[in-house]
Amino acid sequence: MLSADLLKKIQHIYIKSRYLANDIFSGEYESAFRGRGMEFEEVREYFPGDDIRTIDWNVTARMDKPFVKVFREEREQTVMLVVDGSASQNFGSKNRLKREMAAEVAAVLAYAAVKSKDKVGLLIFTDQVERFIPPKKGRGHVWRVISEILSFKPIGLRTNLDTALTFLMTAIHRRAVCFIISDFLDTPYEKSLKTGRMKHDLVLFHLTDPIEESMDKGGWIYMRDLESGSLLARNLGSPSVRRSFTIEQNKEIQKRKNRFNQAGVDSLFLRSDRDYIPPLLQFFKMREKRR
Repeated sequence: MLSADLLKKIQHIYIKSRYLANDIFSGEYESAFRGRGMEFEEVREYFPGDDIRTIDWNVTARMDKPFVKVFREEREQTVMLVVDGSASQNFGSKNRLKREMAAEVAAVLAYAAVKSKDKVGLLIFTDQVERFIPPKKGRGHVWRVISEILSFKPIGLRTNLDTALTFLMTAIHRRAVCFIISDFLDTPYEKSLKTGRMKHDLVLFHLTDPIEESMDKGGWIYMRDLESGSLLARNLGSPSVRRSFTIEQNKEIQKRKNRFNQAGVDSLFLRSDRDYIPPLLQFFKMREKRR
């Protein structure tokens, strides 16, 4: 049974995601993530303003005036939310845990998808596939997605994206839009990303916490890796140590960006202490413009 505090969080995220999907992201999702393809519907006479690339030259030649092909978009599609449930998602140095931010981002994507009459499924993974909810329509399904992410208690502690993507390839047969939400604290996974994008439209949302990029002034601190359990001691009173830490972390983030680019997948980096709405809107517009 869910606690009162957890129910309150779920309700807050649900209401917020509904507002964002209806008022802020209205139309943006559909423009950025269209259906599986275009289906030929008819040929009609050309009108000024029509895209000249749709001109049917065979009919035009026969009729001695321009005609264009009209296509109907296949709108319904499957959306999979692939959410990292490993121990590192329980970390948060500012306003919220990475797990809570993952739930918010997933909820907005889920609500935008069901509003467009798409099916939404959920896969939660650690170093194994821990939970799989088949794609389904309906606004009530968004509530379940949020509650599953927030109430999830993992068996595994580490992250293994290869396992999740391998499962996804066999579980979802038709092409789907797969939003992978994780901090990507994992061993190299480029090969799985490259294989996965051949079948599905993979979109990566990389979650980071501000303390993972730079450290404030202070004395000695002890940091425990939530996934491996290893302990690390740092003297934050030393400017050189803080500078070295920042350089080291920025290099790691750049490595991940390079991996995503090499795999040929879209990615968006989101910090847990910042508003994710502006970068998400910008990302949707970038997808729309590219299409």
